[in-house]
Amino acid sequence: MAIDRARLLLARVFTQRCFYLFVALLALITVAPLVLDSERGRVVLTMLDVFVLLSTVAAVGRHVSSFVIGVTMAIAIMLLQFLGVRQGVEDFLVGAWALSVLFYLTAVIYLLGYVMRRDVLTMDKLWAGASVYLMLGVMWGFAYALVQARHPGVFAVGGTPVPAVAPADLVYFSFTVLTSTGFGDMYPVHPAARVLVTLEQIVGTLFVAIFIARLAGTYPPPRRDGGA
Repeated sequence: MAIDRARLLLARVFTQRCFYLFVALLALITVAPLVLDSERGRVVLTMLDVFVLLSTVAAVGRHVSSFVIGVTMAIAIMLLQFLGVRQGVEDFLVGAWALSVLFYLTAVIYLLGYVMRRDVLTMDKLWAGASVYLMLGVMWGFAYALVQARHPGVFAVGGTPVPAVAPADLVYFSFTVLTSTGFGDMYPVHPAARVLVTLEQIVGTLFVAIFIARLAGTYPPPRRDGGA
């Protein structure tokens, strides 16, 4: 079957699936704020985005059904992004952001199911857990972009509400919320944005607690010898 052969080929290319996914996400997060303002930088950013999408598909595509879902959504995201940038139509970009939220949410669900499965905890699962954490930050960045597109001026920078915040700055803000660093130069002023902030704070805290509990449950407590 062609789909199954494509899935196996992608798995062979990304042999350490979740490690490559973690590296791709980390590269996207760190490089995006530095290169976004130049034409060459946008090309680099597009390549990183494609790498993240492919890595995500490879990580979650352990079955034909999840592979087909991942590939379909990834292709749709890339097509919408291309049309939005090429034709300058914001509706295409908004559609890409909305689909990206759904794509990352689907990937998080698949990866959490893989990480929490009660069998041997491997390095691949540890990288999967770390990738989920980064995905949550990126996913909420896209969610903030959607709210901003619907309600301009939802964020204040330096104490002053601004009409729009750059996508890279939204991802930066997302990780300050996810890690409970606290508000500094940027904070929400619209109720919709505040609801998203509250949800991200809750999810970020719960994820860390649950993931640590998963790690702790992997290693049994030391046995105590009986006797007087």
